Amino acid sequence: VALFLGAPWIAAYFRTPVLEPLVRVMGVVLFPGAVVSIQTAYVSRNLRFRQLFQSTMAAVVVSGVASIALAMQGFGVWAMAAQQIVYYFALMLVLFATVRWFPRILLRTERLWKLFSFGWKILVSGLLDTLWQNIYGLIIGRKYTSADLGAYNRGEQFPKIISTNLATAIQSVLLPVYSKKQDDPEALHSMARRSIRLSAFVLFPMMAGLAAVAKPLVTLLLTEKWLVAAPYLVLLSVSYATYPIHIINLQVMNAMGRSDLFLKLELIKKALGILILVLSLPFGIGPMLLWKVLDEYLCTLINAWPNRRLIGYGPLRQWADVLPSALISIVMGVVVYLLQNLSLGALPLLLLQMLVGVLVYLGLSLLLNREPLQYIYGLAAGRRTASL
Repeated sequence: VALFLGAPWIAAYFRTPVLEPLVRVMGVVLFPGAVVSIQTAYVSRNLRFRQLFQSTMAAVVVSGVASIALAMQGFGVWAMAAQQIVYYFALMLVLFATVRWFPRILLRTERLWKLFSFGWKILVSGLLDTLWQNIYGLIIGRKYTSADLGAYNRGEQFPKIISTNLATAIQSVLLPVYSKKQDDPEALHSMARRSIRLSAFVLFPMMAGLAAVAKPLVTLLLTEKWLVAAPYLVLLSVSYATYPIHIINLQVMNAMGRSDLFLKLELIKKALGILILVLSLPFGIGPMLLWKVLDEYLCTLINAWPNRRLIGYGPLRQWADVLPSALISIVMGVVVYLLQNLSLGALPLLLLQMLVGVLVYLGLSLLLNREPLQYIYGLAAGRRTASL
């Protein structure tokens, strides 16, 4: 109802009349989306990720085919809207077919109150975070030109896709696993430590590599007219590097039933972020994103602080654990960046940078940061279980 009534104001804000019917139609996805969220929670709780993957892939294929067919018929932006609607309805139906879980009409007030007292804080925190994740695009789209907004979106898309997909995978696995040890702080300490070290070992070099190859990557995938997005890509890669660490710290609190801390942290972080955004807004997009990097790293410290008391694993210990991966990633990034001085085309240069980056990172990790590498190798070789 809120989306339906607010659609004219949203369209007026962006000075794009077509948004009014689009927003109203896209509101339909909230209904299957709500059911899918419950189905996903059930699947995650029972660690049935293979079925979730298969269901998601089926929904992606069906919605993709529908979207392409509509686009070829000239439906334009409505083809993109149809893709989202078909995706959520298809995912809901496929999950019903594969998981064989169906809701029952049953109301138990004591359970309802218990779940509500925990869940409303998570809901409010999620809404705040979703709004915050999109606020830079909203402000840039309003204050600057559409070209500036396009450059920002292009610069954000690569690091955001990588970090959020990794974080989503981590979040799906960790909450049910951590919940089984919610009364054992030492076990949670050990699991959180390994999770943070592994996520940093994987994501830090990817973000450093993205920052280092920004120019050839943009030139190759987006063409030279989007080179203005390359500096934004660099800053946003640095900004998104710590995103999984945020998620891991928050999942520890959720597993221990401390959604109150979750909400308090979100309020503190958003207040800090708004202050930084307001102070940096007059100086242009580049300085705004530079201050955004500072905000993200301050928020990492804020998220980690309560876990110092809950499980004895605070920000100083966490950063000590990820420091080797961070330093090796920086060295790798510098080496990869210096290769841009070679007189090569965009594709050969990018391939060379990727190869050298992988070799440098793995080589230095073997010398200076062997434990995460050995753990990942053990998982890949099948000599170790996937437990944390």
